[in-house]
Parts: sequence; structure tokens; C-alpha cells
Amino acid sequence: MERKILGIKLADRVKCSEIRKKTQIQDIVDFVAKQKWKWAGHVARLKDNRWTVRVTEWQPRNGKRSRGRQAKRWRDDIVKTEGNTWSRDARDRDEWRSDAEGYILQWMDRVS
Repeated sequence: MERKILGIKLADRVKCSEIRKKTQIQDIVDFVAKQKWKWAGHVARLKDNRWTVRVTEWQPRNGKRSRGRQAKRWRDDIVKTEGNTWSRDARDRDEWRSDAEGYILQWMDRVS
């Protein structure tokens, strides 16, 4: 879409990063990673028993998940970056914000 806006064809062999600089449109992968990180911190800091907290911390009744390749849970990316104590770490807002850049870079590498 950005190529169409600028009138650049694929045959022109212009890199996506150069096009991004010209259009100044934020990369959607970067935006989604930032929003997910911010939401995870917000959910971890909630004090009451809202459904968002309950769903995030939910474990299957028998303690096991089904056989085969496991479906990725929402928090698996965050646990991979921050470890199992991510919800405790997120309560310190300043520390959580400083860890965001590492998560975003790791998430973007995994997607691309």
C-alpha cells in the first residue's frame, strides 16, 4: 500500500525501510508488540479479581494441556522474555517500561 502511495513499483527495487522513512507510517508489527506489552503490564497491576486477570492466570483443571503441538497462549511471548515472574516484575512501572524495548525487538525478530 505504501508503494502505491509513493508510486514505486516492485521492479524499482526500493527497500521497505526506505519507503517507511518516506511515508513515516509506523510498522504494524512494532505497534502490536508495544500494545501487547503495555496491556500485559496493565493487567498485571490490576488488584481486583477481574476476568482479564483470571483469564491470564488460568490453568487447566487437571494441570495438563492436550496432546500434540500446543496452541500458543497470549502470555507465552511475555514469559519467554521476562520469565514466569513477569506479573510481579510488571508491578514496577519504570522497570517494565525499560524492558519493553527488548521484548519488542525479540518479538519482531520472531515474526519476520
